Amino acid sequence: MQIKKTYTEVSPELLYAELKDFTLKQGVTLGESKLETFTLPDESASFGTRATLTFNIGEGKGGKECLRAHIVGMARGETKLMIDIDDKLFAKDKLAGLQADLDFIFGEYEVK
Repeated sequence: MQIKKTYTEVSPELLYAELKDFTLKQGVTLGESKLETFTLPDESASFGTRATLTFNIGEGKGGKECLRAHIVGMARGETKLMIDIDDKLFAKDKLAGLQADLDFIFGEYEVK
C-alpha cells in the first residue's frame, strides 16, 4: 500500500521528525534514517530537503522492513510525503493511528 500527501508551508525537517516519532509510537523500530539539505539552483538562500526513513518489525538487523517514507520539499512551498507500507507486516490499526496523528498535526496544511 502507498500513501501520498502534499503539504504547503510545512518544514520538511519538522515533518521528518514528527513522522519518525509517530511511527515509532506504533511499536516498530527505526531502520534507516537519512536527512539531506541542498541549495536550489537559482537561489543560494533557499534550501530543499530530502529525507528517507525506514521502519522494521523485529529487533536488530534481523527485523523486516514494514514501512518506508520519503520526504522532499521546502519550508516555503510544497513538501511531499510518500509512505510505502507492507500490509502484511504493518497492521491496519497501526496505520490508522499513524494517519490520525499526521492528520491532527498537519491536516490543515494538506493540499487536497
